[in-house]
Amino acid sequence: MAFTALLAGSFAGAAAGPASAAPPDGSKIAMPSTWQAGRYIVQLAADPVVAYDGGVRGLAATAPATGEKVNPRSAAVRAYSSYLDATEDKVLDGVPGSVDKIHDYRYTFNGFAADLTAGQVAALRKSPNVVNVTKDELRQLDTTRTPEFLGLTGRRGVWNKLGGKSNAGAGTVVGIIDTGIWPESPSFAPLPGNPAPPAGWTGECETGEEFTLDDCSSKIIGARYFVEGFGVENLDEEEYVSPRDGDGHGSHTGSTAAGNNGVPVSEEGIDFGRASGMAPAAQIAAYKVCWNGAEGDGCATSDSVKAIDTAVEDGVDVLNYSISGSQTSFLDPVEVAFLFAADAGVFVAASAGNGGPGPSTVAHNSPWLTTVAAGTHDREGRGSVTLGNGETYRGASITEGTDGAKPLVTSTEVANATADPDEARLCFIGTLDPAKASGKIVICDRGSIARADKSIAVREADGAGMILANTSPSSLNADLHVVPSVHVDEVAGQEIKDYQANTANPTANIADARIVFNVPAPEVAEFSSRGPALAGEGDLLKPDIMAPGVDVLAAVAPPFNQGRDYDFYSGTSMSSPHIAGIGALMRQAHPDWSPMMIKSALMTGANRYKNRGGKIEGSPFDYGSGQVRPRAALNPGLTYDAGFEDWIQFLCGTGQLSEQSGICQDFGSIDPSDLNYATVAIGSLAGKQTVTRTVTSTADSRQTYRAAIVQPDGVKVNVQPRRFSIEPGADKKVRIKFTSRDNAELDEYTFGRVIFKSEEKRTRNAVRFKVRTELAVQPVAIAAPEEVRGEGTSGSLTYDITAGYTGQLGTSVAGLVPAEEFTGQTLTESSGGFDGSAPDEDTALYEVTVPAGTALARFSLFDRDYAADTDLDIFVFTATGSLVGVSAGGTSEEEVELNNPEPGTYLVAVDAFAFLTDTVTPRLFAWSLGNDPAGNMTASSPGAVESGENYQITVEWDGLAPEMRYLGRVDYTDGGGDNVGNTIVRVDTDSG
Repeated sequence: MAFTALLAGSFAGAAAGPASAAPPDGSKIAMPSTWQAGRYIVQLAADPVVAYDGGVRGLAATAPATGEKVNPRSAAVRAYSSYLDATEDKVLDGVPGSVDKIHDYRYTFNGFAADLTAGQVAALRKSPNVVNVTKDELRQLDTTRTPEFLGLTGRRGVWNKLGGKSNAGAGTVVGIIDTGIWPESPSFAPLPGNPAPPAGWTGECETGEEFTLDDCSSKIIGARYFVEGFGVENLDEEEYVSPRDGDGHGSHTGSTAAGNNGVPVSEEGIDFGRASGMAPAAQIAAYKVCWNGAEGDGCATSDSVKAIDTAVEDGVDVLNYSISGSQTSFLDPVEVAFLFAADAGVFVAASAGNGGPGPSTVAHNSPWLTTVAAGTHDREGRGSVTLGNGETYRGASITEGTDGAKPLVTSTEVANATADPDEARLCFIGTLDPAKASGKIVICDRGSIARADKSIAVREADGAGMILANTSPSSLNADLHVVPSVHVDEVAGQEIKDYQANTANPTANIADARIVFNVPAPEVAEFSSRGPALAGEGDLLKPDIMAPGVDVLAAVAPPFNQGRDYDFYSGTSMSSPHIAGIGALMRQAHPDWSPMMIKSALMTGANRYKNRGGKIEGSPFDYGSGQVRPRAALNPGLTYDAGFEDWIQFLCGTGQLSEQSGICQDFGSIDPSDLNYATVAIGSLAGKQTVTRTVTSTADSRQTYRAAIVQPDGVKVNVQPRRFSIEPGADKKVRIKFTSRDNAELDEYTFGRVIFKSEEKRTRNAVRFKVRTELAVQPVAIAAPEEVRGEGTSGSLTYDITAGYTGQLGTSVAGLVPAEEFTGQTLTESSGGFDGSAPDEDTALYEVTVPAGTALARFSLFDRDYAADTDLDIFVFTATGSLVGVSAGGTSEEEVELNNPEPGTYLVAVDAFAFLTDTVTPRLFAWSLGNDPAGNMTASSPGAVESGENYQITVEWDGLAPEMRYLGRVDYTDGGGDNVGNTIVRVDTDSG
């Protein structure tokens, strides 16, 4: 089955447009090209190597079997790769001009990245052999005691069960897609006995600036770099054009995941004990895609896709991706590459993002990734500052004190004369005047730059110490500062500033810090991004799991970290590699498990409680299934598995793949809540809904389970069967029914869980399993279709709705209003892509007036109005040339909607991309639908409704003019008159 080929034409939604530009005077309107020149990632229709299971004559399948890796040296892979090269060449032959490629992708993503002209973008988007064309993006980068904290050490720890710390992770390769690696770090020293790479490893050590073959070893077995997308010409002069880490971030994540065990760490005179990664015997492959730039740092999407593609070709078992990602799309190039990586058996951990604590900030929402939130550690650096008035404020610190009281100033008071005031407030390096700051404690606001850089600014100004003050709720971090420092919250920070501003000769004394262990933990880090996920409309719970991400001590690149070999970093970038390393341990223990089985075991074995009792504050939208517990994950009892076909059905159900597309018709569609996942989420529960799950037994004997249910507030949950027995390796389908109660709070999420508990056996070595499944449900007032359609000058139609509450349900109508039809411009040439100029021989231009009070403006073309193989596209601009909507599919069935638009004139360009007749005359239909009835349509009202029950709505219309197309709306109101939803109604009275 050609999976990727079926994706062609499947992507739902319209492309984003360019910035606005004002049209010049005259009869011809010049507007910006919709497809701007730039760097793009082009996904082609044939399967990538890891997904191809045959079908092309003469070419054997290349998809690896379960538990195996792809072999890039096999004759089959070489032949199929050559075939992909040839099909790409054919696509490029149909593109005007020469194409400047920067990357080819073959293994997890079939396509290329290139610098393209606007015309080339337009031509590629229309090619039947192209799935998608995506603008390249620049994305940003989002432990000594952790093994003990997470239960890896000790007699009952995971390491011991895998043969001890010297064997934990052995035989696995962890790929780190990041800023590179610092090979001289003791965390990356050669492994004892210098083991060879695992069988099938084909990776390489690429040489470059200050990186030779000798920098690889039995620990670092692969090192590559990808800079073509970012551009060598854009690099900072101190950056290394090689796999060498020019920042420290990649070394930090790599050593967290798989750094060597027992490495002594001492920085700034403080002994921090011995460091270890989660999988200390695993081998590391570094893929550098993130760069320090002269004008800004970042990670080009095109480079990341190439790194994923290459890492799977090389033979990694696990990938860590601590780089920002999409919050809304499951199908951007990085997510697609990871989909095929997971399908090839690679476990992928990704950072949830640092956009918290606000809701719906979580990124990397694809179900084939393990999305990791950040929590606090049970180690804490505690400090304090005492003001001249005797008030003491506590905060985070690991530095020595100031040895007495010192004058207290704000950074803006001691700024140099040429400093930007805002940069001085934030203590940018070089903004403080030594003549003013010398010998004083400086108050610096948090934000914009690295926290440690602020203390460097104070030291360079000869300051005696620093108080780092939050300006809004966020984490407190005990960083390795170069002057005595304490980090306080926003409340304390403001009170300290008030004291300083209102006191003559204010002083402060920073006390010596102390490191405290076994503090209550974890808590969710303030910065950690939260759910509910924007992608999937709440039907998939993200993040998945939580791991330590605050003040994580790990290896760094000394030249970029004040000469330190180890430093404290915070972020979901730090939590993700914990899961990647633990994923390597799971792969070692269970080499035949799929990535989703590993993920399921981690999630269902996670913990919602702190180490010293009490629940972690928050909800599953903050911490997912909870804090990772590797020991529980190692032997979970049951897992939830899923694979490629499940993910395609899920994507079709979310609408990100069109349900009318070939792939959705071939694979089918599911309600996204029915994806076989280790949590359950329902974004819109209208009364009742039943979801299904299939569990697979991983126990080595027959087990009997009983479901215990923690009921969500306002929702009744029932599990069937409530009790079941299952043999080793067998599957069992369970149904979980959700029913809103009368007291359900509508439009608010409520949480619960199902726990499958194995019945205790009275034998000495019996294992009792607890498989936890978190629930997140949002009761809603009504579930109704988005749009219904009828025909005729008079008539009726009936459709079903589901009530989500018990009470009264009423209806009212707006419209029906007739479309205004625009025509009369005959086009004689096809454009091959809109060039921004209209009207001309290939593009018609219409002025459409949208009146005040319009709730919905719709602009439509209909395929039925044109000859076969006619492809027209719509581009909607404001009167000043700002693009506000695009519909440019492969046919003439196009539609742009504007909700509550600004009244005024809109310019609608209808571009003739392609047609086979001599000429084509567009017929544009435009509606401006307000909130008032037109007297030609009615809708029945159910009246009294009960939660979870279905009701029929009958819409009737009459008196419509023939040969017209009408638009209206049915609004639903509850007993209090509040709107609870609507359905669009379109009625055509023409002969089509």
